[in-house]
Amino acid sequence: MQDADHILQQIEPTIRGLGYELWGIERNRSAQSQLVRVFIDTPAGIVVEDCERVSAQVADLIDANELILGAYTLEVSSPGVERILFQPSQWPRFVGEVVQVRLRSPIDGKRKVVGKLLEATAETVTLQEDTAPLQLRFSAIERARLVPDWSSLAAAKKPTRRGSGRAKIDREAR
Repeated sequence: MQDADHILQQIEPTIRGLGYELWGIERNRSAQSQLVRVFIDTPAGIVVEDCERVSAQVADLIDANELILGAYTLEVSSPGVERILFQPSQWPRFVGEVVQVRLRSPIDGKRKVVGKLLEATAETVTLQEDTAPLQLRFSAIERARLVPDWSSLAAAKKPTRRGSGRAKIDREAR
């Protein structure tokens, strides 16, 4: 069984070749099946047709290279407005945004930190919490995601063809 990083490395050239950025991958296992969720992005956004296109190609690649044995569900999705930040290289473009971070171990009794992203370097991020800035090493972060300003998003109300999308393929065990 291949881990998520190995799958990511195998599918990334195909996704890039289709004209998309591979934002990240999540993999969850249950007793009967596995869920592989692939997030793709473009500057123009993602629609369902983008997800379907990538989903078909990635499913064929996974099957042909036996990257996942047994039954699995492949979901291809946009990162959305509450996007997960998978890699340190993704953080700098969101300086000024609010981020929710789940820590591997508590700091000052807290495992969850929410703050405005002040700075992101190759090894650390600095968040402005309520009272003071907090610098965290990426190795201390278990998971992070953007916290959208819903009131600003609702006020924008821009009708557009581009938005978020999701496509799903279920594959039976071989």
